[in-house]
Amino acid sequence: MSRLEELFGINVFSDEVMQKRLPKDTYKALHKTIADGRPLQPEVANTVACAMRDWAVEKGVTHYTHWFQPMNGVTAEKHDSFISPRENGKIILEFSGKELVHGESDASSFPSGGLRATFEARGYTAWDPTSYAFIKDGVLCIPTAFCSYGGEALDAKTPLLRSMEALNKQAVRILKLFGRDATRVISTVGPEQEYFLVDKKLYDQRKDLIFTGRTLFGAKPPKGQELDDHYSGAIKPRVKAFMTELDEELWKLGVLAKTEHNEAAPAQHEMAPIYTVTTLATDHNQLTMELMKKVALRHGLVCLLHEKPFAGVNGSGKHNNWSMCTNTGYNLLEPGNDPASSAQFLLFLTAMIKAVDEHADLLRISTASAGNDHRLGACEAPPAIISIFLGDELTAIVDSLISDSEYHAAARKDMEIGVSVLPKFPQDNTDRNRTSPFAFTGNKFEFRSLGSSASIAETNVTLNTIVADVLMSFADELEQAEDFRTALHDLIVRTLRQHNRVIFNGNGYADAWVEEAARRGLPNYASTVDALPHLLDEKNVALYARQGIYSMAELRSRYEISLEYYAKAINIEAETCLMMAEREILPACAKFAGDMGRSVRDIREAGVEPVAEAKLLRLVTERNAKLFDAIHSLREAMRNATHSENALENAQYERYMIIPAMAKVREVADDLESMVGKEYWPFPTYDDLLFNV
Repeated sequence: MSRLEELFGINVFSDEVMQKRLPKDTYKALHKTIADGRPLQPEVANTVACAMRDWAVEKGVTHYTHWFQPMNGVTAEKHDSFISPRENGKIILEFSGKELVHGESDASSFPSGGLRATFEARGYTAWDPTSYAFIKDGVLCIPTAFCSYGGEALDAKTPLLRSMEALNKQAVRILKLFGRDATRVISTVGPEQEYFLVDKKLYDQRKDLIFTGRTLFGAKPPKGQELDDHYSGAIKPRVKAFMTELDEELWKLGVLAKTEHNEAAPAQHEMAPIYTVTTLATDHNQLTMELMKKVALRHGLVCLLHEKPFAGVNGSGKHNNWSMCTNTGYNLLEPGNDPASSAQFLLFLTAMIKAVDEHADLLRISTASAGNDHRLGACEAPPAIISIFLGDELTAIVDSLISDSEYHAAARKDMEIGVSVLPKFPQDNTDRNRTSPFAFTGNKFEFRSLGSSASIAETNVTLNTIVADVLMSFADELEQAEDFRTALHDLIVRTLRQHNRVIFNGNGYADAWVEEAARRGLPNYASTVDALPHLLDEKNVALYARQGIYSMAELRSRYEISLEYYAKAINIEAETCLMMAEREILPACAKFAGDMGRSVRDIREAGVEPVAEAKLLRLVTERNAKLFDAIHSLREAMRNATHSENALENAQYERYMIIPAMAKVREVADDLESMVGKEYWPFPTYDDLLFNV
């Protein structure tokens, strides 16, 4: 056995471990819970808890935690030891089924959007047996859901599990119509993760990076990514050492880390895992982000997960590669050799098209954040307009169905590269479109709009739910049909004619597409505050209720939390901007101007006219005055900020008043950076940060 095979999953209470440590009947019962969604019996939980404890203790573990994902985008854990007292001052190591299945936490200390008040503190964690327990930092981590005393979901995991069940229910109905024997359908995800690495010593000198995760100041360096020389280039030794350790740490936790490379911007990189069940992929992506930060520090680096840490170069996203698979091992988005004749594939493809067209607003909302607003629409990030890329072949099939004309498949051909020693290989029948937010890539859809720092849970709740809802309407219609084949054909054609406006294979960055999308009636929510209010639109409230994903109270709580986080993020940036401008930049520029003034005086006293020095002094002092005025304007805007009970009003003020005021401060400060001597500038510049790893 190779070292990698020995290493992989060593810290996971995996299916293999359970088979070895659990009695056969217990293992079978637990497996039915995991695979088929059957209720977990108390006696099964007790046996699993004992085996889990013994396994962890053998690895030196003394504590366990219910590991959950509250609505703040990160994870939470409270550690309890296994010890229980015995007579004569002795202890025993205990871990019961009750402790495994159920825990308690202070629900009012986490974001709740009004679901919990300070005097309503009780909340519960409940074991999610579909996600494997694991050991992290010497603690047994048990993935759990998190709910309030009243049963409302206070986390990202609970709605995700609900959406998985909704998708399963409706997809199985469709498969039965085709005579398939699958009894369960799951969504799967492979989330590619982009990130930046910067030197920690330089990072520590930048208050904006420390407090906000992005640079609020920074003039463009002489070189950025113009030469296209960083993407997939040779990986620097320091970065490679980080990647190697990261892989090993992820593999120990059963994370299928597969691909790593340099991204387009200097100091930017990417890690891509193999796809897995969506709930597990969500857990794994949270662990990935946590480990990226921890491992980077061991190498004297800091991992930046903000969507736009540096202006003028690529931002970082998270490409959500989504598909549906059956428990019989079949990918429902696999076209097969002849997609035009695969009625089942075409029905699921049609469902995807309708779902994205009808609920483009929800997909945009699922990616909305203050950080992602900086990223969407440029530098390889898709635009805010949600559209679908199908490629030439599938688009031709769709067009032939819509026009009721015969489809003529393009001939498959080998790629001819023109070098005889190179092997021939079959040419793909579709290109790739890096500007499309929702692109079909062979047997899955790649949703590219997610921000790099976000949990993938909300986006996949949205995808699972909107597809489940369309499949439900399809099943309702087809189950009543007298002639299934005729009804199926008519349903596909009718639906494609109604929703083909969302299909777009062209350049998503072009101004012409913005105009064309408006003519098609596609929504364009440029910012978070434009998008979020639509979460509470009547059609969306009805959708989530119909599929059993969110109650009205749960949906409103997420709306309130998102707006509150947006406003707080901008406010933190504004406070940091003021602090750096007032305490660091303005004094540094004043010192430079003072020294330059003395130089001008000294040169004149020597009998020479200081032409260049005097001009530079004038330019710097003029900009110092502009910077002072811009700082004053920002402070006034912050002083006048609304602090009402209306979260939308607060967020809108930050968006339309604070952000422009910060931009003016930055504009002048970045101009000064290009004039003031390097030794005067108070913190590392872009050329320091981007090219010193």
